[in-house]
Order: sequence, then C-alpha cells, then structure tokens
Amino acid sequence: MAVLINFKICDNDKACSGMAVCPCGVFSWGKNGLTIDNSKCISCGKCEEACMVSAIRVAKTEEEYKKIEKEIEDDPRTINDLLVERYGAKLIDAVAMEAKEDDIELKLDSKRPMIVELFNEDSIMCLLKSIPVKKIADAFDGETRYIKVEVKNPEFMDKYDVKELPALLFFRDGKLIKKYEGYVDEAEESKLIDFIKN
Repeated sequence: MAVLINFKICDNDKACSGMAVCPCGVFSWGKNGLTIDNSKCISCGKCEEACMVSAIRVAKTEEEYKKIEKEIEDDPRTINDLLVERYGAKLIDAVAMEAKEDDIELKLDSKRPMIVELFNEDSIMCLLKSIPVKKIADAFDGETRYIKVEVKNPEFMDKYDVKELPALLFFRDGKLIKKYEGYVDEAEESKLIDFIKN
C-alpha cells in the first residue's frame, strides 16, 4: 500500500539501499533528498529489508500505516544516534582501539586492565539501539583500555568459550577474569554497568 521513511534516522543519501532494490521506482532523489511516490508502491517489502538502519517501513493496510506513522512520530532518536559508537556495532570513529584476532595476544601482555569487545557487524540492532561504548568505559578508571575485535573466525570464539555475540571479555594481567555475552539495549544498561563494576 505505502512506504514510510523515518527521516529522524535516515541519512537521506542518494546511495539509498532501499531505492536501489525497489522494482517500481517508488523512490527518487533530488535537491531535497529522498522522495516517495506511493502510487507506484506494490508493498513488496524489498526496500524495508534492504534499509541498513531500518528507517524504511512498508504498510500493507491503512491501519498499519497509521500505526507506523505514530511509531515514527514518537521515535525520540535523531540521525546523531547513528554516529555514536555503540556496544556490538562496527567501529564508527576513534572512540576505541580496533584490533585483529591474530594480534589480540600482544595487546593482552599489558598490566593494565582491558575490556575486549567481540562483535560481528551483521547485527544492525546493535548499531541502532545498543548502549554507547563510552558508558561501558566510564564504569572503569582511566587505566582500563577498551578495544574492539570483529570476529571472522569461529575458532576465535571457541578459544574464549564465547557462545553469543556481541561479547565483552574482561582481562587483568593478561588473564580472562569475566565475560558478558549478548546484545544489550539501553533498557538493560544499568544491569551491564553493575556487572562491570562488580
């Protein structure tokens, strides 16, 4: 029936992945950014699946359209939320050091406490909703280092007995002392921070 775009989190780029997969030419891009011609929409849902930040939604009924419209209206996020470095998401800026799987052992030689985040960039929900890395790092003193490692080899997870990504591994004197596995959203933020402090 119709396509809606949540422009609160849409980067309004002419390289829009939703526009690229649309078979009907619903999307166009001009001097005012993305526009939609819903008279061409067949509600196939391809654009919604392709949108990397879940800004595109497809409604198949009038009732569903109104529901999505209300959700977008109530969404408190802004485009800046996609620029925040988050737990479980791919490194966006220089907030944290980034390491490769094969050189993590060298970094663990330090006497300083270390938090190692294991992630896989396939999790779009981490990019959209997980808690900011700064909140995790702020739970420690200034001596603690925080590094991110994108896991590409399953054997690397086996080495630390990690069953679920993303995961936080806590090292002291080069030894693993604790770990926290799984996606964490802002609603569970205090639980994770308490875990870290304890």
